[in-house]
Amino acid sequence: MRYFLSVFILLLAAPAFAQPAPPNSRMLLPVPVQANWGNSRFTVKSDFTWQVFTPAQSAATQTADSAVAEAVERLVLPVLLPGKAGATTRRRASPLPTAALVMQYGRAGSLLAVSEDESYTLRVTPMGVALNAPTHLGILRGLATLRQLAQADRKTVTLPEVDVTDAPRFAWRGLLMDGARHFMPLAVIKRNLDGMWATKLNVLHWHLSDDQGFRVESKLFPRLHQVGGQGQYYTQRQIREVVRYAGRRGIRVVPELDMPGHATSWLAAYPRLASNDSTYGVATRWGVLNIAMDPTRETTYSFIDSLLSEVTPLFPDPYFHVGGDENDGRQWRRNPRIVAYMKQQGYVTEKGLPDKHALQTAFNRRVLAMVTKYQKRMVGWDEILGPGLPAEAVIQSWRGKKGLYDAAKAGHQAILSNGYYIDLNLTAASHYAPDPLPEDAPLTPEQQKLILGGEATMWAEFADSVIVDSRIWPRAAAVAERLWSPAQVRDVPDMYRRLALLSPQLETLGLQHRKAPSQLLQQLAGSSAAVLPLRTLAQVLEPVKEYKRHFQGFKYSTLTPLNRLVDAAPAESDVAREFGAAVDKLLAYNRSAPSAARFRDAGGKQQLNALQNQLQLWQNNDALVQPTLQQNPLLKEYAPLSTTLKTAATLALERLTMLEKGQAPTPAWQAAALKQLDALKAPAGQTELAVLPHVRRLVEAK
Repeated sequence: MRYFLSVFILLLAAPAFAQPAPPNSRMLLPVPVQANWGNSRFTVKSDFTWQVFTPAQSAATQTADSAVAEAVERLVLPVLLPGKAGATTRRRASPLPTAALVMQYGRAGSLLAVSEDESYTLRVTPMGVALNAPTHLGILRGLATLRQLAQADRKTVTLPEVDVTDAPRFAWRGLLMDGARHFMPLAVIKRNLDGMWATKLNVLHWHLSDDQGFRVESKLFPRLHQVGGQGQYYTQRQIREVVRYAGRRGIRVVPELDMPGHATSWLAAYPRLASNDSTYGVATRWGVLNIAMDPTRETTYSFIDSLLSEVTPLFPDPYFHVGGDENDGRQWRRNPRIVAYMKQQGYVTEKGLPDKHALQTAFNRRVLAMVTKYQKRMVGWDEILGPGLPAEAVIQSWRGKKGLYDAAKAGHQAILSNGYYIDLNLTAASHYAPDPLPEDAPLTPEQQKLILGGEATMWAEFADSVIVDSRIWPRAAAVAERLWSPAQVRDVPDMYRRLALLSPQLETLGLQHRKAPSQLLQQLAGSSAAVLPLRTLAQVLEPVKEYKRHFQGFKYSTLTPLNRLVDAAPAESDVAREFGAAVDKLLAYNRSAPSAARFRDAGGKQQLNALQNQLQLWQNNDALVQPTLQQNPLLKEYAPLSTTLKTAATLALERLTMLEKGQAPTPAWQAAALKQLDALKAPAGQTELAVLPHVRRLVEAK
C-alpha cells in the first residue's frame, strides 16, 4: 500500500511548477505557510471520485474516517460538482490510489489535545489531487483549502495547479458565540461552525449564561433553564449534538458559565445565591449590572459544585470557562455580613478596606478546585488574574495586551481577545492588526509557549439569530488568518480582496450574512421599486462603533426587535471602503502626474469618471429614497443621513471639478467645506455615514 501511494504522489509531482517564490495568496484565506503555483489546472469531471487511506481500523479511526467522509461529501463536493453531488457516494474502495482525490493520514487526531498536529500538504496537478496529513484534523484543514481553490467557469469547475505546505501558527483559534443575551438556535450554531471550518477556526467558545439568560438544561436545578432561560435553552441532547457536529469539523467546544458576576439569571432562579436579600428577575436591560453571587456562603459552592458535576460531562473538551469578568464588588462592600467576612479572612487592602479582588480570587480558587476535580482546566477573563491564583488557571485577555503578558509571566496559559471584538462594528483591518505574539512581545521563549492563540468574540446585545451572521462574517475571517498564517502575512488590501472572494463561498455553506440584511431591507422598503434607493443608502451606513449604541437616544432591552436600518447596515461598508481606496488612488495620481497632462490620459480619466459617477449616484439618491424614509416610521429617523450623503457628495464633486481643472481650492472654500463636513458627522438612528472620512481627505487635498 505505501509503495503504491508513494508512486501516486511521485506521479502527481511530475509536472514542472514555476520557480520557487514567496507564497502567493491568490484566493486562499487564511494564507498557507507555502504555496507554489503551477501554470496548469485540474478539471473536475462528472465521474469525480475520492479515496481516503487510513491507519489500522479502530474506534478512533472509524470516527475520524467518518468525519473526513462527511466533510468531502457535504462540504467539498457540492462546490466541485454543483448540482451533481449528493445523489450517490463517490467514494472509491479500491486498495490502490486510483481516484481523482486521494487522501492519506497517519492517525486519528485528538480534539482533547490542544496542540494537536493540524498540518497538511496538498498537491493539485492536471492528473489529480493528493492530500496528506499526520492526522485526520490536518485532512479537514486541507479540505477547507481545496474548497477555496475551486473555480467555476460556466459548466466547468477547475482547480489551479498548486503545491501547498501548511500548518497553523497558533493552536487556539476561536470564535465566541453568545447564546445567552440573544438565544441562537441550533441551526445558527451549526452554520457558523461550518463557517469556522471553512476558515480553519478550531474553538467554539459557547457563552451559555449571563444576566439575560441561562441556556443549559439542568436536571438537578431545573429552575435555571426554566426561569433563567425563560423557555429558550439548549437541552442536554442538543448540546451533545452541537459538540458532535463541531467535532466532525475538527472544532472543539469550550462552554462558559459566567460567575460570580453576570449571573442575574442564576439569581432569578435561585435567590439563595444572591449577595443581598433582594429578589431578581432575569435581566431585560443591557450593560454591566454589578449583581453578583455571594462568595461567603458554603451553599453557593455546593450549588456550583453540583451544577458542574452535571454540566462538565456534556463537554468533552479539557477546558471550561467560568467568566469572572466585570464584577466591581459593590454588592459585597454594601453587605455588612460580607464585609465582616472579608475582614475576618484578611481580604483587605493595605489601608484596611475591604478588598473585592482578594475575595474574588478566593472564589476563583474554590471554583478552580471544582473544575479540576472534574478533569477540566479553568479558563477565565483577565479580571481573575491576581496573586494567589494557581498557574493551572488559563487567562483570556479582553482588556489589553498587558493582561496577556502578565498571565504568561505568572506561568498561566493565555488567550488574546483584545482587538478581536467583532461585535464593536470595527473594520476587518483593525481586527487583522493585533497579534498575540508580536516581535516586541516582552516574553521569554518559555513564556511565549504559554500564549495559546486568540478568539474573535461576538457578543449578542445587538445581534439576534437573524442578523448575527452579518456581524460575524466575513470579518471574523481576518482574525482567522491572523491566528493561522505566518506572522509576516500582513497585506491589508490583499486581505480585503480575498475576503470578497470568500464571502460568497460562505453563503454556499448556508451562512446568511448577506441574505438576511437584504431581506430586512426588502421588508423596510415595502416594495421592489423602493429597495434599490434604500440599499444605496444602507450600503454606506455603519452602526455606531464600540458600545455607543447604548447611548444614542434609543433605549434597548432584550425585547427590542432588531429590525431597523441600523440592523440591515453592514458592520463595515465595503462600498465606503472601496470609495476611500479610489479617492486615495486619485490623489496619488494627482500628485504624480504632470499638471499639463493631468486627467488627460485614459487612466486618469477613468479614475476621475468612476468617482464622479459614484458621487452623482449618491447625490441623486436622496430624491429617490426620501419618500420611503418619510412614509415608514422605522425609517424616518434616517432621513437626515440621506440628506447628509447628498451634501457630502456635492462637496466632493466640486472638489473633483477643481482637480480636473488643475485648480487649488481657495482657503475660504476649503474652510467652509470642512466646517460643513464636521457638522455632517452627527449619527442618526444609531448609524453613521461611512464615506465622510474619505470625502474629507478629498476636500483637504492641496
